[in-house]
Amino acid sequence: MDKKNTIAIAAVLAIGALLAAAILRSGQQGEEAHDHEHAEAGDHAEKPAAPASAAASAPQARFSDEQLRHNGITLATAGPARIATALQLLGEVKLNQDRTVVVTPRLAGLVEAVRVNAGDRVQRGQVLAIVSSPALAEQRADLFAAQKRLALARTTHDREKQLWEDKISAQQDYLAARQALQEAEIAVESAKQKLAALGATAGDAQGLARHEIRSPIAGVIVAKTLSVGEALKEDATVFQVADLFSVWVELTVPAQDLPVLTEGMAARVKATAFDAQGDAKLAYVGALVGEQSRSATARLVLANPKGVWRPGLPVTVALTSAEIDASVAVTADAVQALDGRHVVFVRQGQQFEARAVEAGRSDGRHVEVLKGLAPGERYAARNSFLIKADIGKSAAEHEH
Repeated sequence: MDKKNTIAIAAVLAIGALLAAAILRSGQQGEEAHDHEHAEAGDHAEKPAAPASAAASAPQARFSDEQLRHNGITLATAGPARIATALQLLGEVKLNQDRTVVVTPRLAGLVEAVRVNAGDRVQRGQVLAIVSSPALAEQRADLFAAQKRLALARTTHDREKQLWEDKISAQQDYLAARQALQEAEIAVESAKQKLAALGATAGDAQGLARHEIRSPIAGVIVAKTLSVGEALKEDATVFQVADLFSVWVELTVPAQDLPVLTEGMAARVKATAFDAQGDAKLAYVGALVGEQSRSATARLVLANPKGVWRPGLPVTVALTSAEIDASVAVTADAVQALDGRHVVFVRQGQQFEARAVEAGRSDGRHVEVLKGLAPGERYAARNSFLIKADIGKSAAEHEH
């Protein structure tokens, strides 16, 4: 093979190698472009939704046992409870008229002294005021005269009886003396009864006109209408004494609610002005419905040993009309509103989880839980609003 043919063959081979290299580079660039387009399409494609297990956890707050004690947060266990459905009514505390007494002097006279003031607590028989009464002086004088005549009649009777027994005087003299004694005894007893009817005692000769007005019951002076130097009539109202260990709560009951009321129903009374509550019984339901108000009056009897329930105090009353047994219930204070939901703060270790619940019926003390809470779980029963505040504070700090 000559030199020219060799050079031609080498040129052809070189050109072929260059063409092959060019074709190979073009294929690689096409694949890279395809991969790049595929990657961009993947980036712009919609990502699949996160599974439910990856969803954000419920709001939580951490409280140690020491923090619980310091903040007064108490724990309770969710479980069964009896919940009473109630009729909510408004009422007002009144004096118990069965234990309230209006005091009158029963004798006309002049006020010499007043021993008590409104608001004072008094005992039965305690002197409230002293009145000088001419009428009383006359009654007492009559009693003293009758007692003197009785003493004389008794002496005469004893003497005549001895003389008759000794056969010295006639029997008729003895019988006459006995009759005189009996009449004298009747006169004394009559004078004493008149004084007792006036609320006065026999007194003594030095104070015939002195009349002591005494309290007929133990209680509190709720009204006083006399002063020293005042001239009183026998029927004047001078004091009002009330036993405040028991009060009435008067209710206004709409006509449509009357059928569910029965005497003896249990009631829960709450003050509207401050934090106080107590249990009472329905003692009376009015028989008449007002023409204008279309409502009737009902009355509760409420124990008041500490004097918390003052007459005139407005209250709310929950009358128990029916009772149900709830399989899961929590205290009413445990349920809080968070992000538009009812939640209960469930204790898990040192953490409280805001557990969304479906609340059922409530009687003001317990709330039925239909969903969201299992029996036996521990939850914040008191001062749970502090946990809610802590969660809100943490959420605000996280946003900033």
